[in-house]
Amino acid sequence: MQDLKGKVAFITGGGSGVALGQAKVFAEEAGMKVVIADVQQPHLDEAMEYFSDKKAEVHALNLDITDRDAYARAADEAEEVFGPVQLLCNTAGVSQFGPIEQATFDDWDWQIDVNLKGMINGVMTFMPRMIEYGKGGHILNTASMSAFVALPTTAIYCTTKFAVRGLSESLRVELDKYDINVSILCPGAVNTNIHRSVESRPDKYGKTGYYGRDEEVFTRLKSVIEGGFDPVDLGRIALEAVKRNDFWVLPYPEFVPTIEEQNAELISALKSYEDDPDYKRRVKLAEETGQAMPGTKK
Repeated sequence: MQDLKGKVAFITGGGSGVALGQAKVFAEEAGMKVVIADVQQPHLDEAMEYFSDKKAEVHALNLDITDRDAYARAADEAEEVFGPVQLLCNTAGVSQFGPIEQATFDDWDWQIDVNLKGMINGVMTFMPRMIEYGKGGHILNTASMSAFVALPTTAIYCTTKFAVRGLSESLRVELDKYDINVSILCPGAVNTNIHRSVESRPDKYGKTGYYGRDEEVFTRLKSVIEGGFDPVDLGRIALEAVKRNDFWVLPYPEFVPTIEEQNAELISALKSYEDDPDYKRRVKLAEETGQAMPGTKK
């Protein structure tokens, strides 16, 4: 999708943070028609105030991405306002951290419902429409470096982001035949207010083993991310990735040593079974039948 001007983007979480950075870049710099969807109306109001004096076509709508019926209505509205969506940015996400042994089912359900199921809802809402439209498209999924690196107190968040990585890799394999491209953006630190996610946590997920609206905790969490990317700068990286059809969008080289160590450990574990009799049997069977070994790309 090298020529994005005039095409339609739908961005979840678009009222703030990483998603708003994407909205600003895709609308103002790429010339796209942008729909920003967010569950927090004050964020949408602030975002639209920003765009009010800009030469950009932006439409805001209130959306709880965990509500599938509402998602379908939002897609209908986006098409009525701007036309078929060709770029879906699954960016909305929440975070809350703490020792795994203190987690409640509500803590699990909230992050899974938003970070994973919300993204699935986006894919399952717009993918069939892109296929039916017949002019290709692009899906940009925002995961995290937590899709690769597990740290203490991040078990629930990591679970959702590892799953987003698996979803994205699977979509990449499956959707190429429809000329629908896929990218996965994995931020590390970004200077946003995601550390205050719990302020929008619905009452139905009310039982928690972690912190609530605690300014001391918020200050501590903010100190970790405030030196990270500016959301607009990260949005520009996402824009170029979409234009180039990059799958991996990993603008955090500081993680290279950790990833290299993990990959070396993984490969070592695989190779430790090279002398296993059943592995040799499987290799021989593949040679005799002329079939590729399971797990290998044809």
